[in-house]
Amino acid sequence: MLTDKDNLLRQLHGLRSEHRDLDSVIARLGDEKLTDQLQIQRLKKRKLLLRDQILRLESRLIPDDIA
Repeated sequence: MLTDKDNLLRQLHGLRSEHRDLDSVIARLGDEKLTDQLQIQRLKKRKLLLRDQILRLESRLIPDDIA
């Protein structure tokens, strides 16, 4: 049975993977001569949203008790 922490780690892994994939797609589109700037902006916005989700998940995994 998966724990809450395991589920968070699985989600985190998926989000990081999608974030890396978007890096590749954005770089590839940026190298093309004729690119759809609106599409690139949307991909970058999605990447920022993913980063925010990643940071939220990471903060949930870090214990709050500082001794």
